[in-house]
Amino acid sequence: MALMTGEQYKQSLNDGRAVYIDGEKVNNVAEHPAFKPIVEAKARMYDLNHDPALKDICTTTLSDGEEICRAYQLPKTKDDLQAIRKYVETVLDDLDGVVYRVGDETIGEMWSLYDAQDQLNAIDPKYAKNIAHHIDRIAREDLFHVSANTDPKGDRSELIAGKGGAKLLHVVEENEAGIVVNGAKFETAAAYAHQAFVKPTISNWGHGEEEMKKFALGFICDMGSPGLKHICRSSLGKDRDEKNYPLSTRFDEIDTLLVFDNVFIPWENVLFYNSLESAQYIRNTLHRYSSFNYVLRLLRRADLLLGTALLNVEQTGLTSLPAVKEKIADLIIYRETIHSHLTTAVVDAETSPGDLAMPKQSTLYAGRVYALKHFPAMAHLTRELVGGQLAVTPDADNFDHPDVKAYLDKYYSLGEWKSEDRTKLLYFARDLLNSSYAGHKVTFELFAQSPPFAQYLATFSNFDLEKNRKMVRKAANLSNNHKEMV
Repeated sequence: MALMTGEQYKQSLNDGRAVYIDGEKVNNVAEHPAFKPIVEAKARMYDLNHDPALKDICTTTLSDGEEICRAYQLPKTKDDLQAIRKYVETVLDDLDGVVYRVGDETIGEMWSLYDAQDQLNAIDPKYAKNIAHHIDRIAREDLFHVSANTDPKGDRSELIAGKGGAKLLHVVEENEAGIVVNGAKFETAAAYAHQAFVKPTISNWGHGEEEMKKFALGFICDMGSPGLKHICRSSLGKDRDEKNYPLSTRFDEIDTLLVFDNVFIPWENVLFYNSLESAQYIRNTLHRYSSFNYVLRLLRRADLLLGTALLNVEQTGLTSLPAVKEKIADLIIYRETIHSHLTTAVVDAETSPGDLAMPKQSTLYAGRVYALKHFPAMAHLTRELVGGQLAVTPDADNFDHPDVKAYLDKYYSLGEWKSEDRTKLLYFARDLLNSSYAGHKVTFELFAQSPPFAQYLATFSNFDLEKNRKMVRKAANLSNNHKEMV
């Protein structure tokens, strides 16, 4: 086993998987126009691991000397967490954009299960063994591993009451070799990944215990498995060129409805089954590691907002105005607050139940909520600073037409800023802020790691409130005979 190259990754997708998009069945995922740009981005990530200049950043070695991607090393120390951050930032620097579902973040969900080995061993020892095996296998085989969480939404009131659930992924058969499952999930990047950790998203397992057990399962599924159908949304970069839409045409991470039509899962790929306790545990701890890599992406997006706003006001000479400096300062504060949450989460890292270095949970989750809650205001502020030309600038092809090129060069040149660079910046800003790709990212980010209420609940549940209780009880000279919040 060895680190995969970009070309090997692309070839590995030709495994007979059933992928459908825009009413057609895809014969070659790596070469199809809807997938090719993001597949190339992922292939570039594989190739970075082979760059001698980046070896110490992008790779590390296991105890037996096996070289693996840095992103797949179980974090045992704060230095490991810092190294993962350096890896993610290096990848994003090279790509010149933000990609979210590329494997380094979803491996963290497996690490959350690693922390649950004692609990799972008490249920059935084979599950803990399977978890350790797959964490090691992903690293050694350099697999693009994603997550399949989201269920097609039915009548949630019935589900909460322990009724319904026909559309939810569930076991339809069990035999000596494994289980057969039916149902569906949504997952970003599934069509061009190697495998997914499939798990339930139900947050309330308190009703209808026996009825709900068949939904309480988690497993690894190969994305080329017989019976698995990938039904994908259209590319947001479809029929668009890179000049006008530099982000949409390179970084659209295609979302997929994964339909499991009697898909066989061997026992060695089952991570928990018929276990309400395990299902509840994974919902409560799923993002304890993956949020770190996710918030790193939100930081990079904040950097892009700040840079876009700054360059646009500099070209028009407005940076000397106090009101403009105030707006730029707001963007700086936004960026620095996200950065501070990430940094502090590592400095104050906790030891997990599996003896891993776990980013301080309350700090990390607070940073995630802050980044997502304030993004709409920061995007709007960036639009203000870019100005109305964001909405009215002619597309790039006009600048090549002999009848109008001279006019556009005249009116889009400003001092040292020639029309070509000025419009490139405007097109970048448009794709970052105003395009269908930009709108999709707002919704994706809001729900990618759980809905907003669950993110607030995670922050609440992981903050130790007792210190604050004791502080005020002492300062106010209170008795201790008061009921605490559950």
